Amino acid sequence: MRPVRALASWGLGIGLLASCVFAQDAQVTSGGATIEVSFAPGKFDVGRGAVLAWVTNAASAVSEYFGRFPVEHARLMVRPSEGRAGVFRGMTFGGRRGAFTRISVGQATTEKQLSDDWMMTHEFIHMAFPDVSANSDDHHWMEEGMATYIEPIARAQIGRMTPEHVWGDFERDMPQGLPQAGDQGLDRTPTWGRTYWGGALFWLLADVQIREASHNQKRLQDAMRGILDAGGNITEDWAVERVVEVGDQATGTSVLADLYKQMKARAVHTDLDDLWRRLGVQVKNGSVSFDDHAPLAEIRKAITARADSAARAPQAPIR
Repeated sequence: MRPVRALASWGLGIGLLASCVFAQDAQVTSGGATIEVSFAPGKFDVGRGAVLAWVTNAASAVSEYFGRFPVEHARLMVRPSEGRAGVFRGMTFGGRRGAFTRISVGQATTEKQLSDDWMMTHEFIHMAFPDVSANSDDHHWMEEGMATYIEPIARAQIGRMTPEHVWGDFERDMPQGLPQAGDQGLDRTPTWGRTYWGGALFWLLADVQIREASHNQKRLQDAMRGILDAGGNITEDWAVERVVEVGDQATGTSVLADLYKQMKARAVHTDLDDLWRRLGVQVKNGSVSFDDHAPLAEIRKAITARADSAARAPQAPIR
């Protein structure tokens, strides 16, 4: 989660205070970056080694998707929570002080919960996108939707999530992003569903359309890497128009600009059943299967396939 602009300065102050109070305890390296990890007071039943392995795996997924870790230096504060299990309260900040994430992990969290967690990857993905809400919160959906869409794909690309799991979750959750009564488009409808899953749907449609336009030779991944290579990480403020322009230049299409123009100020309904059919995603009684003869089956396969990457960051086992 990235804080909305109204809370950003307050949250950043608290985050920076925490990073000053608690000194660095460990380092994780991934995709050419160093991540300084600090632990607030407390313990984990699984031990710090398992927690650091979880951080390493999340960083590896992000480095794989973007070709490198989004920033050269990042800071992470992990806060143990006594009497709880699971991962929660993740938040990532940027600005002049650099990339900083804080996240809470319950003391009773199991190795399986760490292995299955999505939140650490989601937070690191935020580091790979500029702040497009510098002057307005209208575009918060673009940041949150991007991280929501890319997170499971990045994990799948390093083998930590199956394609069936990715597409089954998308089929279940994407309907939450469809416009409801009174919707005025993504820029003007700041509900939870439209922010996270409406944003994710925008990026899914962009990925599919970029691949269709380029005969599966270009992908959203190229657009995201182009944005990052142009300096668009969490420490920078960009206008949304610059994001779509740079992303489109990287793919040689106008998909991002066209989709944004269509969806920013009016409700656009997407026939998800038809989209799943064309992609060959079939879900029955919670079981996911694929139709490899579907019109967009090759696009579906390519989305979760591992991309060529200069960053072959090692994965750490969850012990």
